Amino acid sequence: MPHYPLVQLTTVEDCDAALDIARNEQKDLEWKRLSFERQQEQYGKNSISIEAELMGKQFERNSLKTVIAALPDGQMKTENIKRLTKIEYSILLLETRKTNYGSVALVEKNYEIQRVQRELEETAAFISEIEKHKSTL
Repeated sequence: MPHYPLVQLTTVEDCDAALDIARNEQKDLEWKRLSFERQQEQYGKNSISIEAELMGKQFERNSLKTVIAALPDGQMKTENIKRLTKIEYSILLLETRKTNYGSVALVEKNYEIQRVQRELEETAAFISEIEKHKSTL
């Protein structure tokens, strides 16, 4: 358990002030954790749909590349090249969404939840230490 320089808290009022600060921080951290958990849940849902859509677009791109390679020069080939450009742009957008709201973001939110959880544990330990110290005054 960490050791805090609580001897500097010389009165019950000092302890109460420190407890108020710590408890407010604890409430903020609990709110942050809840927010991250909700984001994680949403990112989990998004991750599945983004991955599925991305796979579909990649398959479509690969198929279209094969078709374009087999086509002679002309209007049909030009139209398919334009279509390929649109598909590649869609893939770029999906990859950006994947980073911001999909599987990558899901991992990041998990990390943030774990970090906040550790902060909550440390804050609870701090509160406990102050309460113990306060009882000795």
